[in-house]
Amino acid sequence: MLTAIIVYASLTGNTEEIAFLLAGYLRDLNVKVNLYECTRIKASEFRRADLCIVATYTYGSDGDLPYEIEDLYFDLEGMDLSGKTYAVIGSGEKIYNFYCKSVDDFDKQFHKTGAKKGAESIKIESRVTTEDKEKLQQMAIRLIDFHHVNA
Repeated sequence: MLTAIIVYASLTGNTEEIAFLLAGYLRDLNVKVNLYECTRIKASEFRRADLCIVATYTYGSDGDLPYEIEDLYFDLEGMDLSGKTYAVIGSGEKIYNFYCKSVDDFDKQFHKTGAKKGAESIKIESRVTTEDKEKLQQMAIRLIDFHHVNA
């Protein structure tokens, strides 16, 4: 059975909802999912999972990483996650110059670990729509398929 770890940072609840939705879709596909708020887990725990997923918002108009997820971000640096499949999802507001920049930052950080990107990142503006739910459901399928082919 595949295992997934989803780590999220959420200020308003939007990103938490996104993480819970993806977790549900993965569980529906028989993946064992462990879901953590970002201050309750170390990056090294990703070594225990097949699928490594971060869900984060972007803070402020300068596109900053949320303070509470910075440790996880920096702990990924230098880690070897070869053989793992990753994905990044997040929420933000298009009114800011750096829309969902933290999603892109984590994507680059995961890439450095040797993990393989199993699905395109998903950026969601504000509240989750029906279309966003469909994208998350497709992401779950793609992650599983990708991992089986590339593991």
